[in-house]
Amino acid sequence: MRVGVTGSAGLIGSALVRALEADGHAVVGLDLRTGGDVRDDVTALADCDGIVHLAAVSRVVWAERDPESAWATNVGGTTNVCALAADRGMWVLFASSREVYGQPASLPVREDAPLAPLNVYARTKVEGERLVRDLPRGAVVRFSNVYGATDDHADRVIPAFVRAALAGGTLVVEGRGHCFDFVWIDDAVRGILALVRRMSDGEVPAPVHLVTGVGTTLLDLAERVVAITDAGRIADGPPRTFDVSRFQGDPSRAASLLGWRAEVGLEEGLRRLIRAHRDQSGGPRS
Repeated sequence: MRVGVTGSAGLIGSALVRALEADGHAVVGLDLRTGGDVRDDVTALADCDGIVHLAAVSRVVWAERDPESAWATNVGGTTNVCALAADRGMWVLFASSREVYGQPASLPVREDAPLAPLNVYARTKVEGERLVRDLPRGAVVRFSNVYGATDDHADRVIPAFVRAALAGGTLVVEGRGHCFDFVWIDDAVRGILALVRRMSDGEVPAPVHLVTGVGTTLLDLAERVVAITDAGRIADGPPRTFDVSRFQGDPSRAASLLGWRAEVGLEEGLRRLIRAHRDQSGGPRS
């Protein structure tokens, strides 16, 4: 099978490309870092059987700072992908986010919870979901705080905490009671592969989020990183006003639909990531 991947050089995209190729698929990548732009031209994907559409302005804070760019990429780019897919009869798997649920009334959150976006990024993802659902072969996967690569965006919370601790610096906790569901990159990619297989067989799955079902506060996360690295110190910072402050997903739909469950817990994932950073810098591994 020939699979297009937009955002193919990002955290999830680069790991997915490797996994798809290992699974025997031909992959066509499209990413700003390699000269592709979903806002302009997606015809490089025209001969694919389906597209995993990951490309996006992917940070809540970036979308707040530049909503025009976020809308152009996340909605305009998705419009282009959907137009190509409709013309060619392709399937599309759209990468959405836990942000679409807004501030949930109760935890854990199921996929049929109301969509109540609180920020620009979330609104672009809700609109992207709408565009993809209008396709005959369009499906949605929602991610929650995926982590696990040393070259991830340095301002994401886990990379920021790990880098700060390893440098002997300060882990700034912007809302110590804020609570999220952190998913190891390889687990997320396994879920995507399971969805790709079903879509290639002609199925159109219901929206599914890939979550652990375990919530972790930012303070607990910071304390774990400090304990594992035996370095760094923790300080409180002002909570951001445009972010959702808590999310813990219900993993039961992914389990029943895909036979998928997260396999790597947060403690093990942090240890792997910290070890990778130390290997990269030549520091002690334990």
